[in-house]
Amino acid sequence: MKTDSEQYLKQKNFLKRILTVYGRKPVLELINDASITIHKVHFSDSNKPASILKEIEDKAQKRGLTCEYHSKQALSRISKNSKQDQGIAADIYLKGFIDLETFLETYGTKDNSTNGVSAEANNTKNTTPFTLIALDNVTNPQNVGMIIRSVCASPATGLIIPEKGCAKLDALVIKASAGTLFKAPIIRTSSLNQCLKALKDVGADVIGLDVNGKHTLSSLNKHSHKVYVLGNETDGISQATQQACTKHVAIKMHNGVESLNVAVTASLIAFNGAL
Repeated sequence: MKTDSEQYLKQKNFLKRILTVYGRKPVLELINDASITIHKVHFSDSNKPASILKEIEDKAQKRGLTCEYHSKQALSRISKNSKQDQGIAADIYLKGFIDLETFLETYGTKDNSTNGVSAEANNTKNTTPFTLIALDNVTNPQNVGMIIRSVCASPATGLIIPEKGCAKLDALVIKASAGTLFKAPIIRTSSLNQCLKALKDVGADVIGLDVNGKHTLSSLNKHSHKVYVLGNETDGISQATQQACTKHVAIKMHNGVESLNVAVTASLIAFNGAL
């Protein structure tokens, strides 16, 4: 049976950690931040001369970054947004990005750089339970950005963001995250429900947030793996994802308040649900 070469797997893993950002001001801000690892900068060769493009090009060269020039059509295939890319895009390498398979293989190793989700971790195991927050069709970029910021700052192990259904990880999310997107531990998945199933298979409780839930954060087993699922701002958790949940948790509220903003809820869970 044919198996993938080590070089191919290494390249595949590298590409999974690439996020493409487009637009002149967003790319300039990235170029100005030396803490951000930029893989490549892409320009359209049809761009008209502009001072901001010249500034980006000069600063990219000073940083020793690779600059590539493409046709307008080729650049649009890279940015995936020809109407808003403004003739420029940058590929950012995010160490915190990981796929579920790699997470399951590497979690539990001692590596504090990404709260335990780094693929570069060593082989010294520890048995600390993981706590993840998963987003189910959270579509507001500001909410997604604020959730990323809270998870990055908290004791939570990481955040699951499906590749489809949630807000696109673009300049709006980056701004709302206050730049924490570039260092947050984030698991990307093509299917949230398949991801949740795989996590249940390794013993994780999948916990939906529900005002009618029978459990509270404090009543959950502190020694088990936990995945908290947060749903859409209007419709909540989808029916299919509800069925994947093994428990439902309610956050007790007072003074007649019926619900909380999803980003506020994520913050409460990130700091309290992982303890």
